[in-house]
Amino acid sequence: MEKCLEAYLEKVEKCLKPLPGSERVDIVKEIKSEMLELQAEGKTAEEVVARLGKPGELAKAYLGGLITKDTSFSWKKVLALCAYYSVAWLSGLFVIPVLIICAPAFMLCGILAPLLGAVKLVDTVLRLGLPGVQYIGITGVSSPVLVFVLSAVFGVALFLAGYGCWRLLVLYIKRMGRVKTGLSL
Repeated sequence: MEKCLEAYLEKVEKCLKPLPGSERVDIVKEIKSEMLELQAEGKTAEEVVARLGKPGELAKAYLGGLITKDTSFSWKKVLALCAYYSVAWLSGLFVIPVLIICAPAFMLCGILAPLLGAVKLVDTVLRLGLPGVQYIGITGVSSPVLVFVLSAVFGVALFLAGYGCWRLLVLYIKRMGRVKTGLSL
Protein backbone atom coordinates (compact mmCIF):
# COMPACT_ATOMS: atom_id res chain seq x y z
CA MET A 1 0.00 0.00 0.00
CA GLU A 2 1.28 3.47 -0.87
CA LYS A 3 2.69 5.80 1.78
CA CYS A 4 -0.04 8.44 1.41
CA LEU A 5 -2.70 5.79 2.04
CA GLU A 6 -0.81 4.48 5.07
CA ALA A 7 -0.52 8.05 6.40
CA TYR A 8 -4.25 8.53 5.84
CA LEU A 9 -5.05 5.37 7.81
CA GLU A 10 -2.76 6.49 10.64
CA LYS A 11 -4.60 9.83 10.86
CA VAL A 12 -7.97 8.07 10.98
CA GLU A 13 -6.71 5.71 13.67
CA LYS A 14 -5.37 8.65 15.68
CA CYS A 15 -8.83 10.29 15.59
CA LEU A 16 -10.35 7.02 16.79
CA LYS A 17 -7.91 6.66 19.74
CA PRO A 18 -10.60 6.89 22.47
CA LEU A 19 -12.30 3.78 21.10
CA PRO A 20 -11.31 0.33 22.31
CA GLY A 21 -8.49 -1.21 20.27
CA SER A 22 -10.64 -3.92 18.69
CA GLU A 23 -13.19 -1.38 17.39
CA ARG A 24 -10.41 0.83 16.08
CA VAL A 25 -8.72 -2.08 14.30
CA ASP A 26 -12.01 -3.19 12.72
CA ILE A 27 -12.73 0.31 11.40
CA VAL A 28 -9.22 0.74 10.00
CA LYS A 29 -9.43 -2.71 8.34
CA GLU A 30 -12.75 -1.74 6.75
CA ILE A 31 -11.31 1.51 5.40
CA LYS A 32 -8.19 -0.28 4.17
CA SER A 33 -10.35 -2.84 2.40
CA GLU A 34 -12.30 -0.05 0.69
CA MET A 35 -9.02 1.59 -0.35
CA LEU A 36 -7.78 -1.65 -1.91
CA GLU A 37 -11.08 -2.12 -3.76
CA LEU A 38 -10.88 1.41 -5.15
CA GLN A 39 -7.30 0.83 -6.26
CA ALA A 40 -8.34 -2.44 -7.89
CA GLU A 41 -10.89 -0.40 -9.88
CA GLY A 42 -7.98 1.67 -11.22
CA LYS A 43 -8.14 4.67 -8.89
CA THR A 44 -4.86 6.33 -7.92
CA ALA A 45 -3.93 6.86 -4.28
CA GLU A 46 -4.80 10.56 -4.58
CA GLU A 47 -8.23 9.73 -6.02
CA VAL A 48 -8.85 7.24 -3.21
CA VAL A 49 -7.97 9.84 -0.56
CA ALA A 50 -10.14 12.45 -2.29
CA ARG A 51 -13.05 9.99 -2.40
CA LEU A 52 -12.77 9.19 1.30
CA GLY A 53 -12.51 12.84 2.38
CA LYS A 54 -10.62 14.23 5.32
CA PRO A 55 -9.45 11.61 7.84
CA GLY A 56 -11.00 13.44 10.80
CA GLU A 57 -14.39 13.68 9.10
CA LEU A 58 -14.32 10.02 8.13
CA ALA A 59 -13.45 9.05 11.70
CA LYS A 60 -16.22 11.30 12.99
CA ALA A 61 -18.70 9.62 10.64
CA TYR A 62 -17.74 6.21 12.04
CA LEU A 63 -17.98 7.52 15.59
CA GLY A 64 -21.40 9.01 14.88
CA GLY A 65 -22.56 5.71 13.43
CA LEU A 66 -21.37 3.82 16.50
CA ILE A 67 -23.14 6.25 18.81
CA THR A 68 -26.52 6.03 17.08
CA LYS A 69 -26.43 2.27 16.39
CA ASP A 70 -27.52 1.22 19.89
CA THR A 71 -29.71 3.12 22.38
CA SER A 72 -28.72 1.14 25.47
CA PHE A 73 -26.00 2.25 27.88
CA SER A 74 -22.50 0.87 27.52
CA TRP A 75 -19.03 2.08 28.34
CA LYS A 76 -18.09 1.58 24.69
CA LYS A 77 -20.81 4.06 23.76
CA VAL A 78 -19.56 6.56 26.35
CA LEU A 79 -16.08 6.28 24.87
CA ALA A 80 -17.49 6.69 21.36
CA LEU A 81 -19.35 9.82 22.47
CA CYS A 82 -16.17 11.24 23.97
CA ALA A 83 -14.25 10.46 20.81
CA TYR A 84 -16.94 11.95 18.56
CA TYR A 85 -17.11 15.21 20.47
CA SER A 86 -13.36 15.48 20.77
CA VAL A 87 -13.23 15.42 16.97
CA ALA A 88 -16.28 17.67 16.47
CA TRP A 89 -15.82 20.23 19.28
CA LEU A 90 -14.42 22.86 16.94
CA SER A 91 -17.64 23.18 14.97
CA GLY A 92 -19.94 23.46 17.95
CA LEU A 93 -17.86 25.92 19.89
CA PHE A 94 -16.20 28.06 17.28
CA VAL A 95 -16.70 27.62 13.53
CA ILE A 96 -20.49 27.55 13.26
CA PRO A 97 -21.21 30.42 15.70
CA VAL A 98 -18.55 32.63 14.11
CA LEU A 99 -19.84 32.01 10.59
CA ILE A 100 -23.47 32.50 11.68
CA ILE A 101 -22.58 35.91 13.10
CA CYS A 102 -20.12 37.04 10.42
CA ALA A 103 -22.19 36.19 7.33
CA PRO A 104 -25.17 38.49 7.97
CA ALA A 105 -23.05 41.16 9.67
CA PHE A 106 -20.68 41.49 6.70
CA MET A 107 -23.57 41.43 4.23
CA LEU A 108 -25.46 44.13 6.13
CA CYS A 109 -22.34 46.31 6.37
CA GLY A 110 -21.73 45.70 2.67
CA ILE A 111 -25.16 47.13 1.91
CA LEU A 112 -25.00 50.02 4.39
CA ALA A 113 -21.52 51.31 3.47
CA PRO A 114 -22.40 52.47 -0.08
CA LEU A 115 -25.77 53.78 1.09
CA LEU A 116 -24.11 55.97 3.71
CA GLY A 117 -21.52 57.11 1.17
CA ALA A 118 -24.38 58.07 -1.18
CA VAL A 119 -26.15 59.98 1.62
CA LYS A 120 -22.93 61.93 2.28
CA LEU A 121 -22.54 62.69 -1.44
CA VAL A 122 -26.16 63.77 -1.93
CA ASP A 123 -26.11 65.90 1.22
CA THR A 124 -22.93 67.67 0.12
CA VAL A 125 -24.00 68.21 -3.50
CA LEU A 126 -27.52 69.43 -2.65
CA ARG A 127 -26.42 71.21 0.56
CA LEU A 128 -29.28 69.69 2.52
CA GLY A 129 -27.58 69.92 5.91
CA LEU A 130 -28.93 66.61 7.16
CA PRO A 131 -28.11 66.02 10.83
CA GLY A 132 -25.35 63.48 11.51
CA VAL A 133 -23.97 63.47 7.95
CA GLN A 134 -20.80 65.18 9.15
CA TYR A 135 -19.95 61.94 10.97
CA ILE A 136 -20.10 59.87 7.77
CA GLY A 137 -16.75 59.57 6.08
CA ILE A 138 -13.36 57.98 5.90
CA THR A 139 -10.49 59.31 7.98
CA GLY A 140 -8.18 61.44 5.87
CA VAL A 141 -10.60 61.68 2.91
CA SER A 142 -12.41 64.99 2.54
CA SER A 143 -13.94 64.65 -0.93
CA PRO A 144 -17.52 63.31 -0.75
CA VAL A 145 -17.12 61.77 -4.22
CA LEU A 146 -14.05 59.84 -3.08
CA VAL A 147 -15.87 58.84 0.12
CA PHE A 148 -18.71 57.43 -1.99
CA VAL A 149 -16.37 55.54 -4.33
CA LEU A 150 -14.36 54.06 -1.45
CA SER A 151 -17.50 53.17 0.49
CA ALA A 152 -18.87 51.39 -2.61
CA VAL A 153 -15.62 49.42 -2.98
CA PHE A 154 -15.59 48.55 0.74
CA GLY A 155 -19.28 47.66 0.54
CA VAL A 156 -18.72 45.20 -2.29
CA ALA A 157 -15.75 43.67 -0.44
CA LEU A 158 -17.76 43.33 2.78
CA PHE A 159 -20.76 41.84 0.99
CA LEU A 160 -18.55 39.30 -0.78
CA ALA A 161 -16.92 38.43 2.56
CA GLY A 162 -20.37 37.87 4.06
CA TYR A 163 -21.45 35.75 1.13
CA GLY A 164 -18.22 33.75 1.44
CA CYS A 165 -18.91 33.17 5.14
CA TRP A 166 -22.41 31.99 4.28
CA ARG A 167 -21.12 29.57 1.64
CA LEU A 168 -18.52 28.25 4.10
CA LEU A 169 -21.22 27.75 6.73
CA VAL A 170 -23.45 25.81 4.33
CA LEU A 171 -20.52 23.70 3.12
CA TYR A 172 -19.34 23.04 6.68
CA ILE A 173 -22.80 21.97 7.83
CA LYS A 174 -23.22 19.68 4.82
CA ARG A 175 -19.87 18.02 5.51
CA MET A 176 -20.59 17.71 9.23
CA GLY A 177 -23.93 16.08 8.43
CA ARG A 178 -22.39 13.28 6.42
CA VAL A 179 -22.48 9.85 7.94
CA LYS A 180 -20.58 6.69 7.13
CA THR A 181 -23.17 5.50 4.62
CA GLY A 182 -22.88 8.76 2.72
CA LEU A 183 -19.21 8.04 2.20
CA SER A 184 -20.01 4.79 0.37
CA LEU A 185 -18.11 2.64 2.83
